[in-house]
Amino acid sequence: MTATLEKEASPTPAAAPEPRKPSTRKRLVPYWLLLPGIIWLLVFFALPLVYQASTSVQTGSLEAGFQVTWHFQTYWDAFLEYWPQFVRSLLYAGTATLLCLLLGYPLAYLIAFKAGRWRNLLLVLVIAPFFTSFLIRTLAWKTILADDSLVVDALNALHVLDVTSWIGWTEGDRVLATPMAVVCGLTYNFLPFMILPLYTSLERIDGRLHEAAQDLYASPATTFRKVTFPLSMPGVVSGTLLTFIPASGDYVNAELLGSTDTKMVGNVIQSQFLRVLDYPTAAALSFILMAIVLAMVTVYIRRAGTEDLV
Repeated sequence: MTATLEKEASPTPAAAPEPRKPSTRKRLVPYWLLLPGIIWLLVFFALPLVYQASTSVQTGSLEAGFQVTWHFQTYWDAFLEYWPQFVRSLLYAGTATLLCLLLGYPLAYLIAFKAGRWRNLLLVLVIAPFFTSFLIRTLAWKTILADDSLVVDALNALHVLDVTSWIGWTEGDRVLATPMAVVCGLTYNFLPFMILPLYTSLERIDGRLHEAAQDLYASPATTFRKVTFPLSMPGVVSGTLLTFIPASGDYVNAELLGSTDTKMVGNVIQSQFLRVLDYPTAAALSFILMAIVLAMVTVYIRRAGTEDLV
């Protein structure tokens, strides 16, 4: 009886207050912050894309005017006529991307793990080409690869041009106006886009993981294969994408360093827009290139096994 009275007399614990819901204004703050970026994408990306899509299905001429007639045959005709330029563009871009990876990974590794106090200076040197215009950097390679340059003389002395001539990338002792010149220009111009993501990814790796691998008697090669490279895959994926995508649509390097036999699809699109004035074909070529690159990128990301891009 006494226990029952004490139980009834004990105070009932107060109910926990319900969490206050944020006001409607606070909930809308993230959306208001995103609004300028969304407007920018709509005005400068989505609307031009829609306009180009409508242009690709038009027929007519500049004098008579173009009309939307849903002429999808333009896509097929453009692809049948210019498929060699598509293949050439993907080949050049893929080769330049592979060279950028082979050149950029050791340099990014050096900056991330071995540079010490020189790290900031090396990073500045990596981005130093951006201090000048893309056009000037490309024109400089006309001097570097000139027939009487020291670079070409050295390649001749090492018999490198004999090999590249055999595979059709140079012509005899000449490098300019050949596929090799175009690939050299692409590699140089897009190399920083490979190095910076690789450095960012490598710099994030915890150094204690390397120490743990050494404690387990792993050799430097095994440590790189089992620890460093797998953890740097986000940088590899993002670096290759940042290099391959713009390189596949580039036209400046092929225009200045190549010849009529090394024209890429970007040169065809530029010519169709500005010289031939065949806007539907130019727009169709742009969308075909975008679809091919998008399909390749999707397959590549899935095969790479990572979506954690830097």
